Amino acid sequence: MNSGIASPRASRVAPLSLHQWWVWIILGVGMAGAIFLICLGFGSESIQASRILHVLGTAVWGQASLDSVGDPSEIIILQVRLPRLLLAFLVGGSLSLVGVVLQALLRNPLADPFVIGISSGAALGAALALLLGLGVAVGTISALPVCAFLGALGSLMLVYRLSATHMGFSVHTLLLAGVVVNAIFSALILFLTSVADPNKTFGMYAWLMGTLTGPDYVTVMILGGYLTLGLGVLIRQAQFLNLLTLGEETARSLGVEVERVKKVVFLMSALVTGGVVAFSGLIGFVGLIVPHAIRLWVSADHRLLMPLSGLAGGAFLMVADTVARTLLSPVELPVGVVTALVGGPVFLYLLMQRKVGNIS
Repeated sequence: MNSGIASPRASRVAPLSLHQWWVWIILGVGMAGAIFLICLGFGSESIQASRILHVLGTAVWGQASLDSVGDPSEIIILQVRLPRLLLAFLVGGSLSLVGVVLQALLRNPLADPFVIGISSGAALGAALALLLGLGVAVGTISALPVCAFLGALGSLMLVYRLSATHMGFSVHTLLLAGVVVNAIFSALILFLTSVADPNKTFGMYAWLMGTLTGPDYVTVMILGGYLTLGLGVLIRQAQFLNLLTLGEETARSLGVEVERVKKVVFLMSALVTGGVVAFSGLIGFVGLIVPHAIRLWVSADHRLLMPLSGLAGGAFLMVADTVARTLLSPVELPVGVVTALVGGPVFLYLLMQRKVGNIS
């Protein structure tokens, strides 16, 4: 391996035993669990680990309700921090895992979940919901994530149509289509903010910068169920992605249905990204920096890279959200600002490494 950052195309997949897989997964789960408990106790009101474990234990065993109105620490843990951290873990893990598969599919180490134009479609849908003052809810879900998801689906269909050719599915055309769709939808968002009532644009700006504020358990369960289906399909493509990193012709000669795999990965990545953006806004760079770290320090084998990136991405966003809500307390930063402050310099470093030839 080069001294620089490992790329999906250049990395050699070392043999991975079942024992090694389990060791790394257990370490990853332990790390994510420890960070989860630390973030639960950290904030304007610090809570000791023993108290956190007691409250969680009583809630799990039915001795306390998730809607408990008991002592203040119980309310803070169960009603404020716990659903927010669960949402952060789902969002961060999903963005990171989608980043892994897109870097393999596009054979581009700088790819992340937002290069395919889906986020801009979701942002446009959310902007319309906010600026038109839509107050209708579907069940307990507000109109904002519903409209954002519809925008993501519209963007998905447009990008897919543009990237489909008579020869099959072109990843190069996909990248160009993503750039074009992002540019058009971003221009429409700027137009809407320019002509809208300034009082309505504030909420849109906050959402566009990424936010995990105010989720409830219904939101978390709906998003969790939806993401489980999409991510489950992606994880099943791990071995095919290992072969795709060797090149499409090589993978095809080894029996991989390349066109089918590309379509499945693209569609599931787009749907997962759209669902995440609909509930959290635009949170960038998670799908870029976390997969790179895991690939460089642990393994390029997608059978391990994908679940570990999911765990690490969830842990990373939990930490970022904790920093966002406590750094300037009582003022809360958008979590997208924190991830951009971390991810921006990392992206520049990767770009410079690519320029000097350490990544391909």
